Amino acid sequence: MDSRELLFAGVSAFAFLCASAAIAVRVPPNRGLDLALLSGLVVGYALVSRVRFEFGDAYVSAEQLVLVPMLLLLPLPYVPLVVACGGLLGTMPEVMRGDWHWQRLVTPLSESWFIVGPVLVIAALAPGAPALANAGVYGLAFLAQLIGDHAYALTREQTLDRGPLWESIQSSIGTAQIDAVLAPLALVITVVAAKSPTALVIIGPLVWLLARFSRDRQARYSAALELQRAYRGTVMLLADVVEFDDSYTAQHSRSVVDLVTAVADELGVDPNSRQELEFAALLHDVGKITIPKETLNKPGRLDPHEFEVMKTHTIEGQFMLDRVGGMLARVGEIVRSCHERFDGNGYPDGLAGNEIPLAARIVFVCDAYNAMTTDRPYRAALGHEEACGELVANSGTQFDPTIVAALVDVLKAGHLPDRTVDDVRAVIATVKLPETIRAAS
Repeated sequence: MDSRELLFAGVSAFAFLCASAAIAVRVPPNRGLDLALLSGLVVGYALVSRVRFEFGDAYVSAEQLVLVPMLLLLPLPYVPLVVACGGLLGTMPEVMRGDWHWQRLVTPLSESWFIVGPVLVIAALAPGAPALANAGVYGLAFLAQLIGDHAYALTREQTLDRGPLWESIQSSIGTAQIDAVLAPLALVITVVAAKSPTALVIIGPLVWLLARFSRDRQARYSAALELQRAYRGTVMLLADVVEFDDSYTAQHSRSVVDLVTAVADELGVDPNSRQELEFAALLHDVGKITIPKETLNKPGRLDPHEFEVMKTHTIEGQFMLDRVGGMLARVGEIVRSCHERFDGNGYPDGLAGNEIPLAARIVFVCDAYNAMTTDRPYRAALGHEEACGELVANSGTQFDPTIVAALVDVLKAGHLPDRTVDDVRAVIATVKLPETIRAAS
């Protein structure tokens, strides 16, 4: 843990222990203490906390199946400390194996704030034996749990990571849905267990089933990551081929990646589509390696026959990527359409307007701007203002007006990333994974 993370976790853990001590002193005991039940629930909580399902950079576990029995069967004053003990026990295997530093033992304490709200709600409104008639109170306690849990998670993320707030909220909503499904099931089991504690055994097969699902999902997740690495490796290989074949095309493609990334930010392009967009920006001219060098590097204008040959590079690019398959086949469809005009007079298919994939429309505009502002053997580069004027003049005919406006705004605001060639390669080559996956109960 770095110093900031350790400080945050330490302060949070200390505050939680103080709150737990205050609850232990001030909340009246409402039930007798059954040591066998206490031990079983602590061990059960530790085991269940290890069954995890990822949601983006967070994960959710099946803790709700044991948390509800803890709240409704154990003495309320001790529940926060019992939950913290279960969390500590659940992290011990990683610490003992050396996978986690011993400092990580503070994490279960710092993350246990979610239990404080439910304890206070139940202590105030329904401290007696569990009953379905108190479902409304239990629902309020569940709401208090979600508020406490996600308030802690958001506070931690904004303090340490300062990531996009909306992404954090979306992740919290996803994890809350799992808890909302498991909580009513745990409530029914707990009501039965109040009279027959052996009913809690039912939780075991449920957790086993969830563990199987979790392992299967983790295996598929790992396989998907390996496939992503293979795709990115293929992209880099093709980029290297382009660079070896024609240094101008390679440098031009990297510059287009910068422009495309900035325009995608300006337009709020769906994050799930960004990877294909970046790949298409880097590989939009990959088919040019099939074009004869005398045509590709001709110092003057191409004659009609040469231009027809040049136009085949989009189809050749798609063919190359289609042979890889999977995601790169979808990228190939974008590459094929990167010279389609908004008015339908482009190539190779004469698509118009929204028939052209959004990613291809973005690449086309950024490609044109970069080409206009770059020196070529047959003409000097245009200035920034003149190139923007050309884009605006051809907006609605050659280019999508929305994308032209977005690029012009980006250029005026100076929001383009200032990156070296190696930086761009790193963006494309790196598998975007969080260093850690934070917990969400």
